[in-house]
Amino acid sequence: MAAELRNDRFLRALRREPTDTTPIWVMRQAGRYLPEYRATRGRAGSFMGLATNPEFACEVTLQPLDRFDLDAAILFSDILTIPDAMGLGLSFEQGEGPRFARPLRDAAAIDALVVPDMDGELRYVMDAVRLIRNELDGRVPLIGFSGSPWTLACYMVEGEGSRDFARVKALAWNEPMLAHRLLDTIARAVAAYLVAQAHAGAQALMVFDTWGGLLGPGPFRELSLRYMAQVVDALKADPVSRELPAILFSKGAGGQLEAMADTGCAGLGVDWTLDIGEARRRVGDRVALQGNLDPSVLRATPEIVAREARAVLDAFGNHPGHVFNLGHGITPEVDPENVKVLVDTVHEHGRVIRGR
Repeated sequence: MAAELRNDRFLRALRREPTDTTPIWVMRQAGRYLPEYRATRGRAGSFMGLATNPEFACEVTLQPLDRFDLDAAILFSDILTIPDAMGLGLSFEQGEGPRFARPLRDAAAIDALVVPDMDGELRYVMDAVRLIRNELDGRVPLIGFSGSPWTLACYMVEGEGSRDFARVKALAWNEPMLAHRLLDTIARAVAAYLVAQAHAGAQALMVFDTWGGLLGPGPFRELSLRYMAQVVDALKADPVSRELPAILFSKGAGGQLEAMADTGCAGLGVDWTLDIGEARRRVGDRVALQGNLDPSVLRATPEIVAREARAVLDAFGNHPGHVFNLGHGITPEVDPENVKVLVDTVHEHGRVIRGR
C-alpha cells in the first residue's frame, strides 16, 4: 500500500484548491548544476547509463529534494526514450546533444514505426517510477512526463537537435498525410507511455512541447495542439491516469494558451516571455498555471533572485492555481545556493500573499 502523501500542495494547486503557500518545483531540478548529480553520472559512465538504470535514476531524482524544500519530484529520464525504444538508435555526443543513428527520412521508415512495449523496451522507465515512488514514501508527489508528439517528431525526422527543424516542417508542408501518420503513431506511443507511468505510481503527468513555438498559429493547432489533445483524451480514457492532473507546456506558444486550456488538461506551463498575471486573466479559472521565472535570473545575485521571484508571485496574485517554476529548465552554471534562495522565497512570499 502506498504511503500517505504528506505534502500535497502541488496537487492541490493543480486542482485550483487553497494552499498554505505557493508550491514550487523546478524543471531539470535533477541536473548538472548539482555536484552530487555529476558524481552519480560519473559512476553511471554516460547520460544513457544514468537514465536507463532505475537505481541511478532514483538516486538523482531524490538529490534535489535532499537539498531544497521542493513540493514535487520529477522522474529523471529524457524525452527521447520513446523514439529510442522505436529503434532509432539514440546516443548523446559530448557537447553536441542527442543524435539518432536511423532518423526518419522516408515513408517506409515512418510506416514501419510501432508503439513500443511499455513492459519491454521501456520497462526501465516504469521500474524507475516504481522505485522512486517507493523511496519518496509519501514525502512529495512524483511527476511523470513525456515529450509532445510534435517535439519528438522534430528530433526523429531531423536526427539531431536543430535551430529550426526544417526537415520536419518540410515534411508537414509537402507530405501532410505522411506527417499526420507519424504524429498519430507518436501520440499513441506518448499516451501509452504516460498511462504506464500512471500505473507504475506517477501522481501527475506532464507533456513537454519544447518546439511548439517554432510553428505559426495554424500549424501549431494542426501539428502540435491536435496531438497533445489526443494524448489528454487517451489519459482521460484510462481509469488510473484519468485521476491524475496533466500539465501541458509548450515553450514559445504563449499566444495559444486559450486553445491549450480547451484540451481539458489541469495545468499549463508558461514560459518567461508572458506575464503570468496576463496569462491568468486570459485563462481565468479553467486551468492552473505553472511558471514562469526566466532561468537566467538564477545566475544573478541572491537579492535579485528573491526580488524577481516575488515579482512573479505578485503578478499572479492571491488566486488559487499557481505552481511556481522556471519558464524553462535550469541551466548547468547555476549556483545551488540560488535555488535554495528561490525555493525559500517562494514559500515565504506565498504565505505573505495569502495573508493579505
